[in-house]
Amino acid sequence: CIRFLVFKFFFLSFSAPPPPSPQNTKVWIPDPDEVWRSAEIIKDYKEGDKSLHLKLEDETLYEYPVDQGNKLPFLRNPDILVGENDLTALSYLHEPAVLHSLKVRFLESNHIYTYCGIVLVAINPYEQMPIYDQDVIYAYRDQNTGDMDPHIFAVAEEAYKQMARDEKNQSIIVSGESGAGKTVSAKHAMHFFATVGGSASETNIEAKVLASNPIMEAIGNAKTTRNDNSSRFGKYIQIGFDKRSRITGANMRTYLLEKSRVVFQAEAERNYHIFYQLCASASLPDFKDLGLTCAEDFFYTSQGDNTSIDGVDDADDFEKTRHAFTLLGVKESHQTTIFRIIAAILHLGNVEIQVEEDGDACSISSEDEHLNKFCSLLGVECSQMQHWLCHYKLVTMAETYVKSMSVQQVVNARNALAKHIYAQLFSWIVQHVNKAMHTTVKQHSFIGVLDIYGFETFEVNSFEQFCINYANEKLQQQFNLHVFKLEQEEYMKEGIPWTLIDFCDNQPCIDLIEMKLGILDLLDEECKVPKGTDQNWAQKLYDQHASSQHFQKPRMSNASFIILHFTDKVEYQSEGFLEKNRDTVYEEQINILKTSKYQMVADLFQDEKDAAPTTSMGKGTSKISVRSARPVVKAANKEHKKMVGHQFRNSLHLLMETLNATTPHYVRCIKPNDEKLPFKFDPKRVVQQLRACGVLETIRISAAGFPSRWSYHDFFNRYCVLMKKRDLSKNDKKQICQTLLEDLITDPDKFQFGRTKIFFRAGQVAYLEKLRAVKFRAATITIQKTVRGWLQRVKYKRLRQAAIVIQCYTRGHLARRLAEHLRRMRAAFIFQKQYRMLQILRAFQRVPTATITMQAFARGMFVRRIYHKVQLHGVSFHHPPEVHPWLAGPHLLLPGQGCAKFLQCYYRHMKARQELKALKIEACSAQHLKKLNIGMENKVNKEYKLLNEQLSTLMSSYSSEVEKLKKELAQYQQSQWGDSSQLVSLQEEVGHLQLKLEKANSERKVMEDSYIKEQDLLRRLISDLEEENALLKQEKEELDSSILCQSEDEYARNTVEENIQMRKELEEERSRYQNLVKEYSALEQRYDRLWDEIIIIQEEPGHRRNSSNQSSLESDSNYPSVSTSETADAEDRTQQVQVQSMGHAQGEVESPALQELESENRKLKNELDELRKAIADQAIQNDSSSDIEDNYNLLLNQLKSANEELEVRKEEVLILRAQIMKTAQQKEMATNLVTERVMDFVFLFPLCCWEFTDCLSDAVSALVGSGQQDGTESKAEDWGYLNEDGELGLAYQGLKQVARLLEMQLQDQRREHEQEVEALKNQVDVMKEEQEKQQQAFLQTLERLPEAQVEFGLQQEITRLTNENLVLKELLEKLEKNEKKLRKQLKFHLKKVRDFEATQAIVPMRGRRWREHNVQVAVQRKEKDFQGMLECYNEDEPLLIQNLVTDLKPEAVSATVPCLPAYILYMCIRHADYISDEQKVHSLLTSTMNGIKKVLKKNNNDFQMTSFWLANTCRLLHCLKQYSGDAGFMTQNTPKQNEHCLKNFDLSEYCQVLSHLSVQIYQQLIKISEGILQPMIVSAVLENESIQGLSGIKPMGYRNRSSSMPDGDSSYSLDEIIHQLNTFHSIMCDQGLDPEVVQQVFKQLFYMINAVALNNLLLRKDVCSWSTGMQLRFNISQLEEWLHGKNLQQSGAAQTLDPLIQAAQLLQLKKKTSEDAEAICSLCTSLTTQQIVKILNLYTPVNEFEERVTVAFIRDIQKHLQERNDPPQLLLDFKHIFPVLFPFNPSSITMDSIHIPASLNLEFLKKV
Repeated sequence: CIRFLVFKFFFLSFSAPPPPSPQNTKVWIPDPDEVWRSAEIIKDYKEGDKSLHLKLEDETLYEYPVDQGNKLPFLRNPDILVGENDLTALSYLHEPAVLHSLKVRFLESNHIYTYCGIVLVAINPYEQMPIYDQDVIYAYRDQNTGDMDPHIFAVAEEAYKQMARDEKNQSIIVSGESGAGKTVSAKHAMHFFATVGGSASETNIEAKVLASNPIMEAIGNAKTTRNDNSSRFGKYIQIGFDKRSRITGANMRTYLLEKSRVVFQAEAERNYHIFYQLCASASLPDFKDLGLTCAEDFFYTSQGDNTSIDGVDDADDFEKTRHAFTLLGVKESHQTTIFRIIAAILHLGNVEIQVEEDGDACSISSEDEHLNKFCSLLGVECSQMQHWLCHYKLVTMAETYVKSMSVQQVVNARNALAKHIYAQLFSWIVQHVNKAMHTTVKQHSFIGVLDIYGFETFEVNSFEQFCINYANEKLQQQFNLHVFKLEQEEYMKEGIPWTLIDFCDNQPCIDLIEMKLGILDLLDEECKVPKGTDQNWAQKLYDQHASSQHFQKPRMSNASFIILHFTDKVEYQSEGFLEKNRDTVYEEQINILKTSKYQMVADLFQDEKDAAPTTSMGKGTSKISVRSARPVVKAANKEHKKMVGHQFRNSLHLLMETLNATTPHYVRCIKPNDEKLPFKFDPKRVVQQLRACGVLETIRISAAGFPSRWSYHDFFNRYCVLMKKRDLSKNDKKQICQTLLEDLITDPDKFQFGRTKIFFRAGQVAYLEKLRAVKFRAATITIQKTVRGWLQRVKYKRLRQAAIVIQCYTRGHLARRLAEHLRRMRAAFIFQKQYRMLQILRAFQRVPTATITMQAFARGMFVRRIYHKVQLHGVSFHHPPEVHPWLAGPHLLLPGQGCAKFLQCYYRHMKARQELKALKIEACSAQHLKKLNIGMENKVNKEYKLLNEQLSTLMSSYSSEVEKLKKELAQYQQSQWGDSSQLVSLQEEVGHLQLKLEKANSERKVMEDSYIKEQDLLRRLISDLEEENALLKQEKEELDSSILCQSEDEYARNTVEENIQMRKELEEERSRYQNLVKEYSALEQRYDRLWDEIIIIQEEPGHRRNSSNQSSLESDSNYPSVSTSETADAEDRTQQVQVQSMGHAQGEVESPALQELESENRKLKNELDELRKAIADQAIQNDSSSDIEDNYNLLLNQLKSANEELEVRKEEVLILRAQIMKTAQQKEMATNLVTERVMDFVFLFPLCCWEFTDCLSDAVSALVGSGQQDGTESKAEDWGYLNEDGELGLAYQGLKQVARLLEMQLQDQRREHEQEVEALKNQVDVMKEEQEKQQQAFLQTLERLPEAQVEFGLQQEITRLTNENLVLKELLEKLEKNEKKLRKQLKFHLKKVRDFEATQAIVPMRGRRWREHNVQVAVQRKEKDFQGMLECYNEDEPLLIQNLVTDLKPEAVSATVPCLPAYILYMCIRHADYISDEQKVHSLLTSTMNGIKKVLKKNNNDFQMTSFWLANTCRLLHCLKQYSGDAGFMTQNTPKQNEHCLKNFDLSEYCQVLSHLSVQIYQQLIKISEGILQPMIVSAVLENESIQGLSGIKPMGYRNRSSSMPDGDSSYSLDEIIHQLNTFHSIMCDQGLDPEVVQQVFKQLFYMINAVALNNLLLRKDVCSWSTGMQLRFNISQLEEWLHGKNLQQSGAAQTLDPLIQAAQLLQLKKKTSEDAEAICSLCTSLTTQQIVKILNLYTPVNEFEERVTVAFIRDIQKHLQERNDPPQLLLDFKHIFPVLFPFNPSSITMDSIHIPASLNLEFLKKV
């Protein structure tokens, strides 16, 4: 760990900034364009300096004047704090810091939500964001507000949680300018409440709440220059909840409706949407009589010259509006009237006004088309409306006058009427929307959502802006009080001394507006004056409030006034205030509308005391729509309503009372630019709105106290590096923190110690961060120094060793080369010597030869000359005597040779002497010496000059270089930080290039190897092709056969691909099916709960109800198509009737019902055959796969076998009926015998009373029949004979009484039979309805595509056949029961006949025979070897289920064979199969499954119990398959196991039902385990520090200390998760659960871990850092090691963690260059594009050594990922469950080897 930290600091410190000093401090200075601009101090500031020397971000220098007017600039926060989720986490809290943080989050990270204390700041992105899906709602559900990224869902969740926990009403106040996104934010909040709250009843109230949005948008929203869907009214929606926090209803109040938009729209604006929607749908048949055309034809919709909105379909929106009306229960007639009124308003705007000749009056033509249409649509008299539109009534004390109006007055009156009509219609719709959202369920608490204007200021401000700003003053006051309240609660909770904070109280401004003789009172007073004007009202304001601090009079105007609001000064123009406050509507026009023939129109304009007390206000003529608390008195003058300002003040007071009674939550919507461009940030507009919405006031209030707050634990973890070693040895962290702060911060007022937190003044956290950075920097330098020294030493040793080796080899090489050179030189010298010798020798030899030749020719010439001379002169030449010997010598043979040599020697000797003499003379002369000196001087001078010139040039170049180096040194000193970073980047680039080079070399080698391999491969291929060509040429027939084989292979491949596709579809179908099973189980549980509630409700004194056990068993039926409880009740009643009435009457009553059922069954069979043929034909045409055909054929075979069995049972029933008829005949024959032996029968009556109760009715009928057949004489004789002892009379009287009693019972039973027949008829009707549904499904199948027809048809057919099989099985079981009962009755009657035939025997003999009969039954068989079967008597079956299922604990069988209950149950089932008792088989299996369901329902949170019964259910399923007799399941059986197979019954259908039950148990097991693990995942995987000291905690804001934070420590470690996984694994393995199922369980759990952790990572900025990535990767590796240790690698669980692993790697990778972007894109294949971009946007440095991800890099990532077709979802569905498979797993245990422990109390089971 220490090495890792050293490595981290070493690599991150290369880019560390220089040590902080006053010179490097960053500040904010005002800027006219950007509002605030960042700069850096480059020179220390001293007190008294008049300016600060700054350097801007563009490297320009700037002097900031610091004098009395300008204060010191704001300090800039450390970069690590910029972009925080909560602005209150900033150390320096001021306007530039807030603006910069919002800008960074919005532009660089694309985060539109930011916390500012208790306020959520929402910036409109003008772009659809994928952050409002259902998954995001569930991700924020049950989360603490500060744990997740800021979101409107987080605010809604906090409000919902506080309402449920504190049982106190909540309010969400959404405010902002038009176009800031208020309406969308309010809609998202309501969507959240509707999703998490649900509905308390079946009225779908949450859908109605959402359906009110399109209606209110249609009638209250319009296009403006700032927003295409601007809300032109405010609304407050109260959503009610019950005690279980489920929605019970809603109520809406509206404010500030802009009526003036109905009659006037500015350029590029539109009227309300409903007008254009109605015009777009004018061609519909329902609206033909409205007389509408396009919107351009009407004056009220065409003034803005823009009747359409890009991307908006008005006709489609109108359909949504109508659908919403219908959903809210608005009648069609009312909807028609609404649209008629809207159309009438449009026609009213097109009425033409004609000017009379005098010019003072005007009129309207009676033939005006639009006027007639207006009157007909509203149902009023046209002539009256025509008259009173141009005239008005003047009432005086004496009489009444009717006066004409001018054109302008008529236009104003017409517009006022149109606005009033629309306002009344708006109020009516709001009233009916509230009525539709109201329910009778009692409301326990509510959450209100207020969507209202923010503070407004324009160039021209009028009455509308005055009312809006007045409302915002009230809201700001409430906001300030709430902030102070929270601060006070926090300080008191922590025990911090509470000191009052000075703040800007806006109560004087509110008093100026609403106090007595305030602005509103003076306005109302002036409106009551007959000739009151705006100028007079303004003058009264000047006179009354001139001394007020919040009121000013403009210098250059007498018609305006200035109010100093809490945000800014606003100048209001008084013109139009009186007219807008009066809201003038002529009473005569209203009276005409009251007489409308349409009741709804007349009701709209009734007096306010009878109508809904709502008002509205707007531009031009205004009225506020509120729900008033007191009745409004009608004015006495012509004004239809009382003053608007007074109504608005009352409604605002009511609103403030409501808000003050709730806990408020604030959402401030900000409009980033006026061009509505996506992600464009205009600082001027944003600052203006921040000042107006109170965000900066919140910052100022927070900064005045202790804005920074740290828990002792977090503070210790963050700043432990500043503590001393002796302090760290203490155990009390609180004392350690106190000691540290007292040492570091000398001023005790800068911090306070609370009970659980430390409170800091503004700027102190930045100071601590500075000290921490210095400490880290010093440690980093030390680490760098040590590491670099070590690296350099290692490098030096490596270089030295390398140099020595190089020198060794170099010296050896040089020595060898020198030796070689010497050898070569020696050889060259020898060559030269010999060559030169040869050359000289040859030259020497040539000279003598030439000399001799020359001498010979010369001598010959001389001799010839002498000879010729002698011959010529004839004189003899005489030589001296000395030369005669010489002449006679032998050397004369070479003439001239000696002479030449001699001459040469002499000549050379002479020349040498002359030269020597001359040199001696010259050497002795002075001139020679001078010449020599002159040459030397010249040379010396030249050299000196040259050296001087070189020296001067060197000096100049050196000086220039020195200057240049000085400049470079200065620049280097200034840009040392940049150079260091450049050095780091260069080193990194060098390393990167080296890696690339190595990679290229390796690739080159690989390419060479591949080239060689490919070359060899090509050669082999060429040879093979040549051989193949030869073979093809020789054998053409083989070519044809190979072609055929290839075609077959292609067909096989296609078949394989189709099979793979079908398997995929099968997996999807299995998943859908298991989801349906899950939904079915949920519905079953819901049914159980509802049934329990009904029982509780019905449980009153004197009432009777079933037991809870019975209800639970009845609800746990395995056959959803037939009610088990009803069937059981019907069977019980049938059995009672059959026993009491001998079955005769039942046969007569049931025969019609059976005939009807048989006829219906035949019809269903015929339809089934037809549908089967159709599906088979389609399957053949579409080439269905073999798997589906096998399944289909299997189902058909099962159905055929069931039908055959049904036919057999019917034949048996007919045979039994024939036997019953024969029995009846025998009874008639036996009546005479009964009459004769009546005394014996009476005598036997006391002994066999049990027999008498069953056949008493037959005896009575026999007696009556005998009396009718015999004559009077026989009667007398018999009577006299039997009456001898007087006993027959008494017996006869008793029998008569018994007969009457039985007759009454029979009548009761007959009525019960009739009720049963009715029930059967109802079942027949149900079957008919199912048949019709099947026919409709078949028609739908035929309408689909051929491929879809097969799939859909098979699904429908399988479902229908399964249901029909279940129904037929139930019917078959009933018939079998009847058959058995009839057989019992038959035996009983036969026994009676035999008894009657044996009447001559005495009673003791009969008693003895009866006892012998009993003894004979009780004879025991001879014991044999145990055959693996257990016999369970019918009366012991409930005890078996109770001991083996219901009351069994897993610990009781922990020491036995795993899944012992499953083996015992199978052995009981096998015995029932052995004795061919199908009823017992069915009873055992049904009771077992019902018992398992009951146990699971009771222990729905017990993992051990659920796992135990999942293992036993799977084992029972495997046993039924293993011993079913099917060869496919018996491959691994031993011969002994084959003997234990079932012999008589096919239980494949029960296997399917058991499989369904296993799926339900598996899903419950997953639900339980996920519920245990889910609270631990985030804390253990993301937050827990497995590597201690790696991650640093950043400063937290207000949201992390909000009231929603839970008390106590709920953190978990990874070891706890691993321990829990070990517990799960050991429980499942010990209980014998199949290994394949165990693998699927852990695959599902690891997917859930991955989904929850990744979703939390994607929504949390604080965990997206480099250190968290390292922690996360380490934690994942621990989970992977656990999987490896448990041999679960093949389960696929590790693959489910791939997205989380890639997210961790993404946090750790470099994020700078395009190569890094390519690496990220190639690595993160399991993450979607949105997830990658989201993580990069959330990436936050924890330390100042890390760098942020640039926007350009994120854009580069998006460019690389454009080709991906990723789903648009951001979060993973953590509730997704993989389809489970239960593969067949046979057991090696034989049934006869199983031992049953005595602790199970199963002694009543008999081994067979």
